Amino acid sequence: MSRERAEAHLRALVGSDTATLREDQWSAIEALAVDRRRALVVQRTGWGKSAVYFVATLLLREQGAGPTVIVSPLLALMRNQIAAAERAGIRAVTINSTNIEDWEPIQQAILDGDVDVLLVSPERLNNPGFRDEVLPRLAATCGLLVVDEAHCISDWGHDFRPDYRRIRTLLGDLPDGIPVLATTATANARVTADVAEQLGSAGSLGDVLVLRGSLDRESLRLGVVRLKTAEQRLAWLADHLAEQPGSGIVYCLTVAATQEIADYLRSRGHEVAAYSGQTETTERQALEQDLITGRVKALVATSALGMGFDATLGFVVNMGAPSSPVAYYQQVGRAGRGTDEAAVVLLPAIEDRDIWAYFASLAFPREEQVRQTLAVLADEGRPLSTATLETYVDLNRNRLETMLKVLDVDGAVRRVKGGWESTGREWVYDEERYRRVTEAREREQQAMLDYIATDRCRMRFLRDQLDDTSHDPGESADCGRCDNCGGLALSADVSAAAVEEAGARLSRPGVVVEPRKMWPTALANLGIDLKGKIAEGAEEGRAVARLTDLGYGQALRELFAPATEDGTVPLPLVNAVIEVLGDWRPPVDAIVVVESQTRPTLTADLASGLSRFLRVPVVGRWAIADPEVAPEQGSANSAQRVAAVGRRFTLQLDEALDGQRILLVDDRVGTGWTLTLAARALRRAGAAEVRPLVLATTS
Repeated sequence: MSRERAEAHLRALVGSDTATLREDQWSAIEALAVDRRRALVVQRTGWGKSAVYFVATLLLREQGAGPTVIVSPLLALMRNQIAAAERAGIRAVTINSTNIEDWEPIQQAILDGDVDVLLVSPERLNNPGFRDEVLPRLAATCGLLVVDEAHCISDWGHDFRPDYRRIRTLLGDLPDGIPVLATTATANARVTADVAEQLGSAGSLGDVLVLRGSLDRESLRLGVVRLKTAEQRLAWLADHLAEQPGSGIVYCLTVAATQEIADYLRSRGHEVAAYSGQTETTERQALEQDLITGRVKALVATSALGMGFDATLGFVVNMGAPSSPVAYYQQVGRAGRGTDEAAVVLLPAIEDRDIWAYFASLAFPREEQVRQTLAVLADEGRPLSTATLETYVDLNRNRLETMLKVLDVDGAVRRVKGGWESTGREWVYDEERYRRVTEAREREQQAMLDYIATDRCRMRFLRDQLDDTSHDPGESADCGRCDNCGGLALSADVSAAAVEEAGARLSRPGVVVEPRKMWPTALANLGIDLKGKIAEGAEEGRAVARLTDLGYGQALRELFAPATEDGTVPLPLVNAVIEVLGDWRPPVDAIVVVESQTRPTLTADLASGLSRFLRVPVVGRWAIADPEVAPEQGSANSAQRVAAVGRRFTLQLDEALDGQRILLVDDRVGTGWTLTLAARALRRAGAAEVRPLVLATTS
């Protein structure tokens, strides 16, 4: 087999008669298609990792090998890969959660030899039907296995995903001589060693070829603009967005920030749109296409617009810093593909650390919570759904699901039709490993703060964090392109008009508090006779702001900080409440207050102040009946929270309601179940309507 044949396939793939393979690309292709080895390729974004597996696929198919199976994490990436494959005459299909009706004909096409590449999401590998019926056939017949974004395999990586651990089982089921390729652009030495070890130890091939190239991105110009206030950062973006080359991405740390910033930028005449994991699939596809074609200047996005998004972008701006330099490198890598220069600007904020702390709180659960889950499954002796398990275990849906996936891979539980069941196998809580991972995350956060403050070359700093030392001896490792190297000049100037407008936007209070619509599943397990649609619930309510918001969020974070003593409502928040009421104008006949054990003065002052302002009486309390139930007990999942709130509170009224319209007042809302159960009690006591009003919402 010749390199010339491989390069002929490459030219068809990229549509160029002059394209040639890099030496490392050919080394990887040769290892796969000639030597039938396992390889790990760690190369920068845009290097051409997909060319390696597509060219290897064509060479292997010419030899009569089965189809290539690519495990790919995002639908956006799958769409891009299928389009690229088809340009080279590769017949590519995908099996994912959005095309279940196509699974059967796709499987038949694979059996008939009509498919060259099958793309599957890692989540499919843990689907019972796919795992038990489809996966064994794929393992027996595939010609090449590709694991894209392979850093997700390692819990040392910045974006560990438990579904990726199922790949290790797939690797072990492959027949001898089936080549495997793992690729990533974001792996430091520890992650590289971990992934390579898993590739080697999972199968009969212990010899894994590791190809690490330079992670320098020669098109990127990195810089940091440090501004003191949220108003200044928003104003900078409004003043300087048009100066950024081409189209790009404005990354935010929270969904709320994407909506808030996109709305503000549109008001300043910028063509932008918000994008997050909450955006509907069809809308996401349309927005991605708008960005690719330049119909929008920017998408204001969370990291949901991340791995695998392939476009020629001129800039990335981060409003707030990701929690590690490696995650930051992943995001900025979206820019500079196919362009000589791309601007990368970070605008860090003090509240970044609060957001990091929140996401860190979602780490792997404590041992007693894991043991409780295992005990429940063992005692029941039958499959239980995640929703049912929530009634026994005080964890939210996402954390419970993630934990179960880890336990599945570890062999302690098994996902089956109908939910999860115990395998009866002994399970060991690897406390030391979890502690070391936590410590590694803390070091990464400090490294991100060091990146912001450094006067060294910024690209060199990021490459050092990725353990990339691949520069020529005797040559400087500094990039010569960043703001510290003198290659990028970033003005911190903002216009007074922009600051004023940003301040006005951030100081505009009011967030809709959506009422709960359905009771949690399986409340009967907790002795609670509630199910289905909530018939006696609250109307739409209002909060001054989210705790994560840029404007009033800061004042609310300070108000609810553990170190802040209980007291009356601060005057700026009093004015904000009045402004919210002026915009909202809810019909109110009376007020009921939710009692607080931790901030009784605050809630009482809020209710009495509203009574004077609206000239309506306070007629009752959603009173603490059992102070032994902790204020936020059960808040990790809905079923547990409903049970805790039901035990903790009771309705106490000073007079009959007789069709009155009630303003239900609380200091903040988290899960929404306290307000929901209070509204139900009020409606059952005769209230015609119940509208919640709170200072803060945590979501």
